[in-house]
This record gives sequence, C-alpha cells and structure tokens, in this order.
Amino acid sequence: MATPISRRTVLAAGSGAAAGLSLPGVARAHTDDRATTSVGFTLNAQVLDGGEQVTSIRLKTARLGPIDPASLTTGTFGVHAKATSPIPIAADDVILGEYDLDRTVTAVRLDHRGDIVLELSYAEGQTGGSTLGYVLGAGRNVMLDLAYTITQRAPITLRNHRPVVIENFVQGPRLSDPEVDAFSSHISGSGMKYRLYSPTGSHSSRRGGHPLIVWLHGGGEGASLPDGYYDNETTLRANRGALGFATPEAQRIFDGAYVLAPQSTSAWMLDGPRFAPLIHEIIGDVTRGNRVDRDRIYVAGCSNGGYMSMKMTTVYPTLFAASVPICGVVTSFPPGGAPLIPDSELARITTPSWLVASRDDTTVEPQANTVHAHELIPGSLMTLYDHVVWNGHQFAGHWSWIYVARNDPSDNGTHVWQWMAAQDRR
Repeated sequence: MATPISRRTVLAAGSGAAAGLSLPGVARAHTDDRATTSVGFTLNAQVLDGGEQVTSIRLKTARLGPIDPASLTTGTFGVHAKATSPIPIAADDVILGEYDLDRTVTAVRLDHRGDIVLELSYAEGQTGGSTLGYVLGAGRNVMLDLAYTITQRAPITLRNHRPVVIENFVQGPRLSDPEVDAFSSHISGSGMKYRLYSPTGSHSSRRGGHPLIVWLHGGGEGASLPDGYYDNETTLRANRGALGFATPEAQRIFDGAYVLAPQSTSAWMLDGPRFAPLIHEIIGDVTRGNRVDRDRIYVAGCSNGGYMSMKMTTVYPTLFAASVPICGVVTSFPPGGAPLIPDSELARITTPSWLVASRDDTTVEPQANTVHAHELIPGSLMTLYDHVVWNGHQFAGHWSWIYVARNDPSDNGTHVWQWMAAQDRR
C-alpha cells in the first residue's frame, strides 16, 4: 500500500491582514511580558449537500489572557473574503464561484481554548462562502485560493478590565474541516490519488474485518491533465457522497467501515475500461494493508461515478457485495455514439444493485439511463424521485446523490445503507 502523504490536508491560502484600531488610551494586543502584535486565525469549513463553505473563523487569542465574553459582539470584528481561481482560466472560459465581499458575522463566542470564534452566515446556495469554484469549460471543480481579512472595529476587554486592540491578523495556511480531515491522503503505485477513512476503535466488527465502501465521484471532481491540476480534495468537498458513509450513523449501520474515494485523472466516462484496473489496484492495496472483510466490499458513485459503479461490476463480477449507481450513464454520452455500457453487459451483472435518480434530471436523462439499466440488471432495485429537495432547499435534479448521502432511499421499509450492509458475498 502506498505511503500516506499526510493525514491533515494542507491548502494554499492567502494571508489576510488588517491594521488594528488606533484608539487613544487603549493598549495594543500584548501582555506585560511578551509582545503579541499579531494574532493568527484559522478558517473552519463544513461540507453542505451543495458543497463546502467556510462557516466560522477561529482567532487564536487565548495567549492574550482571559477575555471577557461580554466585550464581544457581532460588530466587534469585520470579515472580508476574497476567493480566486488557483489556475489560469482561458480567455474563452469562465470560473463560477469566485467572490470578493464582506461576510456577515452572526455570532461571536469563546471556545474551550479561550480563542474567539466568529460564526459566519452560510446556507445552501449562498454566495460568498464556498471553498470551490467550477471551471465551466473544463466541467470540474477546483479549490479556490481563499484570502480573508479581519478588521477589529471595537476593543475587546480582558477579565482584568484591560482593553485590547489587535494590530494584525494572519491567516493560517490550512482549512479546518474535521470530516474531510478524517480522510488520509494517498497515491497508488499507478499514480492515482485517493482518500481513505479508517473506522475508529469505537467500532467493532462482527467478524475479523471491516467493510470497505468505495465512493466514485462525479465528473466535476476529477482532475484535468492539460493544466496539471490534480488536488485529491474536491472528491470530498464538492458533496457529501463519501462523507455520508463516514458519519456516526453510517458507521453504526456498517459496524465500522473503511471509506475509499479515488480521484480520476480526468473523468471515468472518458475511459472506463482503463480506469477499472487502476481502481481495482487501490482496492487491493487498501484491502491488504487494513483489516478489510473481502466479502463486504461495496461500490457507490454518482453521475460519472454512477457509470463507473456499474462498469466495475461488469469488469469484476465477483468483487463487490453490492453496488449503488446514482444518476449513472449507460447510453452514449454525448448522444450519437456507442453505449457506454452495452445492454448485453448490463444483463450479465450479478452484483446486487440499487439504482437512484430523479425524474427532473436534465443532465443525465433518467429514463434512458437509470430506468433502462434497472430493467436489464437482474434483480436490481430502483428509487426514482420527482425532485431533489433536502431541508427545504431544492437542488438541481441531477443531484440525486444527496439522497444516498442521507440514507433516504428505501424499499419496503429498508433504507439503502441498511440494505448495503446486509449484502455479503458469502
């Protein structure tokens, strides 16, 4: 198995700096015996169903001394955010998601360390908080370069009643997202990057090994070789597809499972037969290097990954205990060519399969793909939604992977995660 690069993700980020207030009679940020003219800060992020957003900022103020929380209000600090593309964008292309604006501080609190935390306004579809940009021509996501500037608008007070103004704020080089950071980063012998979640010690396996869930991303999360961008990040940050299986709820259902998320060097649909053995190589590495139950290996994926989930079960008919293709493609794409997966191959799939899509998917036509595949794959289940709606927010119809990431599809009272966990090659 390849040696992990790092368990913590290091991201390129700009350094935000803002001059402190210049108020007569107010002390600069320091204690009696050491100067503290600069305070570092960390951006905290969370992956929503529509992608990752920066949700709060931790100011490393504990070293200033005990802070009186009564001196903290939503107006004490101002936050400006600028997000730009990490790669050059062609003149005839455009990147969606860049921004240069003020973020709204909704609450200010002290955490257990004594650091100040600025809670920021965020929501599904809200502009100005995303960590990702979408390059329209390339059809894929990239990690934005984030530069945050903090401005102190009013003094804070220590518990000894001493007022303090911080002279300078310095942005840290990493983005903190505990769910993403729980996945270690690796490169296979063939050069394909992947992320791996390992079950914690609190999860006991019913047998000698743990299940392995393989998540295959959509086209927007692949790399693009022409400009050399290959981040091993967007597979986890663009949606909750892989993260859902690492949640406490999923880990309880699967009795503790490894979750594997390979990243294509382009798009799975461009050359599925070539990518299949590269994915298989990673599965082999992870299986040999960890306590994996070889009879409980599952594959799931969305869009490009929905196609690849089915393709893997045609190339390796005895490898997986179950497959969950979501809004996957089997017809020619774009139309007019040979089908990506011929009917004869679909009819020979023996892996228990549960297909998911939404009727209002305008990216991958559900009738010609999901419904057609369901009719051909022997014994397969299918959940077909009318729309993709979660927590009152309606998403594009193509985003039906949100339902699987939330364990929503059900058949006769059995939800998809429980169904997967019950499948066994023995």
